[in-house]
Amino acid sequence: MEFATTKQMKSFHPKGYSFKSLLERDKYDAINIAGTLAERAVDQGNDIGLVEAATGKSLTFEQLNRRADSFAHILSRKGIKAGERVMLMVRPSADFICITFALFKIGSPVILIDPGMGYRNLLRCIEGVRPKGFIGIPKAHLFRLLFRKPFHSVEHRFCCGPSFGLFGPDICKQANQDFAPFPAYDAQSDELAAIIFTTGSTGPPKGVRYEHGIFHAQLRLIGDYYGIGPGQTDQPAFPLFALFSTALGAKAVIPDMDPTRPAKVDPQVFIASLQKNRVTYSFGSPAIWKVIAGYCEARGLKLETLNKVLMAGAPVSGELISRMQKILPADAEIHTPYGATESLPIVSLEGREIVNETWPRTMEGKGTCVGRPLPGIEIAILPISDQAIVHLDHKTFLLPGEIGEIIVRGDVVTRSYENNPEENRLAKIPDNNSFWHRMGDVGYLDKEGRLWFCGRRAHRVVAGEKTFYSIPCEAIFNVHPDIYRTALVGIAASEGGQFLPVIIIEPEKDTSISAQQLLADARNLGKKSLLTREIHYYLIHPDFPVDIRHNAKIFREKLSVWAAAELEGAL
Repeated sequence: MEFATTKQMKSFHPKGYSFKSLLERDKYDAINIAGTLAERAVDQGNDIGLVEAATGKSLTFEQLNRRADSFAHILSRKGIKAGERVMLMVRPSADFICITFALFKIGSPVILIDPGMGYRNLLRCIEGVRPKGFIGIPKAHLFRLLFRKPFHSVEHRFCCGPSFGLFGPDICKQANQDFAPFPAYDAQSDELAAIIFTTGSTGPPKGVRYEHGIFHAQLRLIGDYYGIGPGQTDQPAFPLFALFSTALGAKAVIPDMDPTRPAKVDPQVFIASLQKNRVTYSFGSPAIWKVIAGYCEARGLKLETLNKVLMAGAPVSGELISRMQKILPADAEIHTPYGATESLPIVSLEGREIVNETWPRTMEGKGTCVGRPLPGIEIAILPISDQAIVHLDHKTFLLPGEIGEIIVRGDVVTRSYENNPEENRLAKIPDNNSFWHRMGDVGYLDKEGRLWFCGRRAHRVVAGEKTFYSIPCEAIFNVHPDIYRTALVGIAASEGGQFLPVIIIEPEKDTSISAQQLLADARNLGKKSLLTREIHYYLIHPDFPVDIRHNAKIFREKLSVWAAAELEGAL
């Protein structure tokens, strides 16, 4: 009997890589990504490495590396040492990238937290990681003074930007001076490089420990698999990805936008930057590309230089891919990498295969196909459990087509959360000398070795003997032209712990159909599918709450509370 794992599925990798061959042909000498930048400064010193779209400022690879050296000298002379954690609260900019590289050069782990997660979550995260250093814009320092307790561990403070002396000298101005080269810290693969926080879409944000080896593996995988390198120009909507681009020898353009509000991107500004800088590839959430596609369609524009688009952060519809294909060159590629903050990327699929093969099945409620495992990645499916798994029996791996919990192992999979033993216990599964990470998602592998995503484990609704999965159920209703998106939630039916499935509808903004008619249409669609015919409660919500990082992940927990209040007395 063949279990549904990817261990024997090497032939399904588009480029024929295997885990062993990938490691053997390692062309990236430095484990520390800052050392890789120094190599780019030697090989491509006069090439433009970084551009700020908002200001037009540009830096060559040599200037980028030299400015990172300057920051490293300034910070180290003021007491920052290898191993000491430094929290960075600086707006996306050339200096954000240079300071991050500088901290890597020192060997000081950088702490990155999305400020849009809300101040309560932000303060809890800061206190949990205990930074020794703090680098922030004046507004961030004011925040630090207003909420002193979570910052009690901070011993070294640096201001990035003018503050009239209130928060010390502007280190960005100091970095304009010439400093000697700063040799990158000789990091070991298991040494901490960064702590990056999850979005908190299914619970409190968690700090993910990124060792230098994880960044090194990601750099290698992104460069080799997606063909990123010299001669390419990237415009990443997620600022941290500029680190990978520049380290790989590609030019990075930091877009003029608020990365915590990608759905609010100004399409005219974003597209103008794509065109001016002749951007060849770009990473962003589907929320961004929906805005860009609509703007281009309305004006008959084509993005002639953009030959590669990566969409991630939430399920990507075949309809959006089709729209993007019309505004890109005929030979352009659209990829939908899947992963999580704890393990990224782990699978990927190209848009043509989605539109031509998998999307019709998605609309029938089969889930969203997210792709084949990337080189060095092994995927397996387990029976769903909400408890910790302390021993893994490979005989329990599910067969192709059986929905279960997605687990992954590989060299881009992080080992642990910071200061969170309970989440480590729940998320990691020991397996001899290695371990698996529980993605927190449910899905299945098909006979072609492709992974199909069926939603978050926490978002399934168990109603008696039947389990409803969010992505398959929602697809039944999302085909309606006046429905923007839907959310399956569960609400308590009684004190006995029984749950009832509810479908919540967010209409298209420009719809002219009445709420009553839309609800009637949704009920009719639900009755026609075996997946949803037992759902009897439907509601309309004008604007779903979504995550801050991608503006695409629906906060179903919040909608569940809202739905329970709306249906109170009707159950």
